[in-house]
Amino acid sequence: MARLPAPALVTALLLALPLVGCGRFGTPPQEIRMLVGSALGGFCTEAAAAIGKDPPRLSDGTPVSLVCRSAGSGDVVSEMEEHARNLIQAGGDHADPRIPTLLSVDGEIYHELLRQRLQRLAPTLDLIPPPSDAPALATSPMVFMTTPALAKGLDRANPFQALGRSSDHHQLDPGGPRQPIRYVHTAPTRSNSGLQTLVAMVAEVAGKRPETLTVADVQDHTADVKAIERHVTRYGSSTEELARAMQRNGVFWASVASVYESSVVGLNASRRPDQERLQAVYPRATYSSTMRAILPQAPWVSPRQREGALLLVERLQRPDIQQLAAAQGLRPANPAVPASRVTPAYGADPRAVYDSLRAPKPEVVEEIIRLWRDQAKKPSRVALVVDSSGSMQGAKLPAVQRSLQAYLGQIGPRDVIALFDFDSVVQPPVVLQGGGASPDADRAQQFVGSLKAEGGTVLYDAVRQGRDWLRRTRRPGEILAVVVLTDGQDNGSQLSLDALNAELDRSGFRGDERIGVFTIGYGGEGDYDAGVLKRIAESNGGEFAAGTPDSIRRRMEDLQMAF
Repeated sequence: MARLPAPALVTALLLALPLVGCGRFGTPPQEIRMLVGSALGGFCTEAAAAIGKDPPRLSDGTPVSLVCRSAGSGDVVSEMEEHARNLIQAGGDHADPRIPTLLSVDGEIYHELLRQRLQRLAPTLDLIPPPSDAPALATSPMVFMTTPALAKGLDRANPFQALGRSSDHHQLDPGGPRQPIRYVHTAPTRSNSGLQTLVAMVAEVAGKRPETLTVADVQDHTADVKAIERHVTRYGSSTEELARAMQRNGVFWASVASVYESSVVGLNASRRPDQERLQAVYPRATYSSTMRAILPQAPWVSPRQREGALLLVERLQRPDIQQLAAAQGLRPANPAVPASRVTPAYGADPRAVYDSLRAPKPEVVEEIIRLWRDQAKKPSRVALVVDSSGSMQGAKLPAVQRSLQAYLGQIGPRDVIALFDFDSVVQPPVVLQGGGASPDADRAQQFVGSLKAEGGTVLYDAVRQGRDWLRRTRRPGEILAVVVLTDGQDNGSQLSLDALNAELDRSGFRGDERIGVFTIGYGGEGDYDAGVLKRIAESNGGEFAAGTPDSIRRRMEDLQMAF
C-alpha cells in the first residue's frame, strides 16, 4: 500500500474535515430561541441542556437546539411589542436573530395582554394564539408565603380584605402576635406574580370574578386597594429575588409575601439551619399561573423555525423533561409526572383545593395597572447618591447620565427623589417630586447634565447624608431608601465603614424608620469593593448589584421597581 508524503497527508486530512463535521459531529443546529417568564427560567435552562444531549431533528436531519432567556412577564410582553412594532410598522428585518421564536409568560393575564397589544399593532393578523391553543408546560399557584406561626390569620375567606382592615397579625388571628403586617409583592408593571396579586386583590374587594370586572369596578375600589398596599415594605421586579430577600431579612422585614408556590418550595429546599421554615397559604380563589409554550403565527417565524419549535414543544412535554419542572418545585403539566417537591416538607400542600381565577378583559387589566401606578401604589422617598469622582471619566459617566434620565422619567406621581452628587465633597440635593410632570423636572435634568468626573470618593459620608435627608423629610406611609451608585472605593470620608453601618442600623428595619440601602457597583472588576457594597446593602434590608456601561440602565430599571 502506497504511503502519502507528510504534506500530502496533511492536505488530505484537511480536505476531509468538512465530511467529518457533517458526519460524526453533525451539521450546525437549527437554533430556537425561547423567551420565558422568570418562574419558568430554571426549568427552561435545565430542559435545554437535557435536550441538547439528544436533540430532535428537522425533516432534513438538522438537529434542533433550544436557547433560553428569562425575564419578568411584563418585560416579555414589552420586548415582543417592540419587536412587532419594528417589524410591522418600520419594516424591520424578519430574520433578526434577537427575536425569539418561542415565548412563555407566567400566567393567563399577561398572555391575553400580549395578544391584545400585538393585535393593536396588526388588527388583521392573529399573531399570538389564545391560551387554549398554547400547550401547557407547568403551573405554580399564587400563594401567601409566611411563617407557620402567622399562617392561620391568612388561611381564611377574603384574606385581602382582612389585610386591608388589620394593622397587625393579632387582628388577623386573635392567637397571633401583635406584630405589624409587613407585606411584599412584585411590581405588576413588570412581573406576572405582582399583576396576578393585584387583579385577585381588586376582584376580592369588588366581590366579583376577575373576568366580569369592569373599568368602573376598578375605579370604585381604589381606597380598598390602597388600604392593603399601605402594608408594603418593598416591591420588586423579580418574584424569586423578593422571596429570597424575605428569607434573608426575616419576618420583621416582611411577614407576608405574595409569591408562587414554587418560590416557597425552593426557599425551604435551600434554607440554612438558622433560617425559619416558610409556609404556603392557599387563598380560596387564586391564579394557577399556567406557563404555556407560545408559538406566534407571525411573519418573523420561518417554516424551519416553526418546525423546530413544534419539535421542541413536544419534547418539553415528555415525562423525562417534565421531571425537571418537578425538580424546580413546579407542578408539571404532564399528568403522568408527579409534583415531587410540592410536599409539606417544603412548606406546600399537594392536595390544596382552590378556585382557579381567570383573566379580566385586557382593558380592565390596563386600568388596574394604571390605578396601581398612579393612586394605589405605596409612595416612595428615595435618596439617590451618585458618584461623580475622577474615575468616572470616559464612557462611564455618559452611560450613567442616560440611565439616570430614564430613571427620572419613570418616577410615580406621588414619589419623591433627592439627587446627591458627590466626589471629594457631597453637594446639596436636588429634589424632584412627582416625576416628569413635576415643576422640579427641569432642575433634575440639569443635575444629570451637569455631572462632571473629578475629585475623590467620600462614599461613606455621602451615604450617611442621603440617609439623614430621609430622616429629616420622611412622611408617614412612605417606602424609604438610599440608592448608591459608585465606581470606586471610599477615599477621604470622615466616617469609617463600621461607624456608617452602626448609623444605618439605627435607622434600619429593626426600628420604625425602616430605611433600606441599595448599592450598585459600577465599572470593571477591582474598580469598587463589592464586599463592602454588599455588606452595606444586605445588612440594611437592601441589595447589591454590579453594573457596566452596557447593563447599568437595566440595573437601575430593576431597582426602580423596588419602590
